Amino acid sequence: MNILIKQGRVINPAKEFDQVTDLAIAAGRIVSVGAAPDGFKPDQTIDASGLVVAPGLVDLAARLREPGHEHERMLETELAAAVAGGVTSLVCMPDTEPVLDEPGLVEMLKYRAEKLHQARVFPLGALTRGLKGESLTEMLALTESGCVGFSQAEVALKDTQVLQRALQYAASFGLTVWLRPRDAWLGKGVAASGPLATRLGLSGVPVASETVALHTLFELTRSTRTRLHICRVSSAAGLALIAQAKAEGLPVSCDVSINSLFLTDTDMGYYDSRMRLEPPLRQQRDRDALRLGLASGLIDALVSDHTPVKDDAKALPFAEAEPGASGLELLLSLACRWADDSGLGLARALAAVTSAPAQVLGSTLGSLAGSCGQLAIGGAADVCVFDPQGAWTVQPQSLRSQGKHTPFSGYELPARVRYTLVGGHIAYLAA
Repeated sequence: MNILIKQGRVINPAKEFDQVTDLAIAAGRIVSVGAAPDGFKPDQTIDASGLVVAPGLVDLAARLREPGHEHERMLETELAAAVAGGVTSLVCMPDTEPVLDEPGLVEMLKYRAEKLHQARVFPLGALTRGLKGESLTEMLALTESGCVGFSQAEVALKDTQVLQRALQYAASFGLTVWLRPRDAWLGKGVAASGPLATRLGLSGVPVASETVALHTLFELTRSTRTRLHICRVSSAAGLALIAQAKAEGLPVSCDVSINSLFLTDTDMGYYDSRMRLEPPLRQQRDRDALRLGLASGLIDALVSDHTPVKDDAKALPFAEAEPGASGLELLLSLACRWADDSGLGLARALAAVTSAPAQVLGSTLGSLAGSCGQLAIGGAADVCVFDPQGAWTVQPQSLRSQGKHTPFSGYELPARVRYTLVGGHIAYLAA
């Protein structure tokens, strides 16, 4: 199907392109940015006047709850939430039921996702079998089945020798390990250590939980030279260690969640379980450091950390509530809000959720490597068309995700998605 997107503000951060022009799509690929090729006849024309035409968003952290919840059609609803938020590519965690530690499970997940014709799914395989931290998975076989990297999700590795062997294995085949820095013993609390957690009587997670884990990871990375992606950094001290590692030349990248970028521990209020998150919300100085780190490029990408949680799992005392919040439908709007608050341009906001995370994925994308996160001639037509002035209010019951819990409930945000195209197919059209 030939589609012509007319007179939109085309922003392609990867090429520093920002111009009001047309974009033509044929056979699922972008054939021109500007004047359409000779003989091009559109089957459908989208009037994008006053709208922004951008690459589809790339989210490096989302949970889809499958395999394990097929009877609830979780994959269908969460991918629908993704395209409603302009997300066309997402990386999913391995902490499913069962855990993504077998090639057959990965192949089935990718097959089911492709049949839905929604967002592209790039699974992370489990680093250890069952995420138990005892024995390594067959990482090479999992890579061949479609995994883009390997992770422990939220499960901290206690055995440093197992971690070292995992990094050595990954380095041998040029694989990337994705880990959230969390010490197994220091990270057992439910809120960030500080006066507020003490006053509320909540068990605390000190910053040392993150920094101790980072010291260990970087020391092992020095000897193995494994490509390492640090997931959801949450503290100023942790960010300082990442800056040192990058300055040293270690093959390290990192991301930050929308939650840590906007919220602090004071937002917990009086035991608000919507703020029960992993990593826990920290103090204002940490949030401010993270915002500056993303603006400077020290932090590579902004992620939704989408975790759909059911009502009964949140309707519990704070310490017992399941951590997590829905975020796929908020990623674009919060990126725009961050850029506006920071005095940055729209192109910088889009870079943090398109070209920059695509660069983290890098060569693992195969044939998509040259087009994911950008508007490339000849590349896959993964496109997000949105109204930058289209303010909307976050109403949990209106979210397409089955997880209706978000700490941003009631926020008025910019940027309403009008169209999302995946491979030239209109996967989402606003009502």
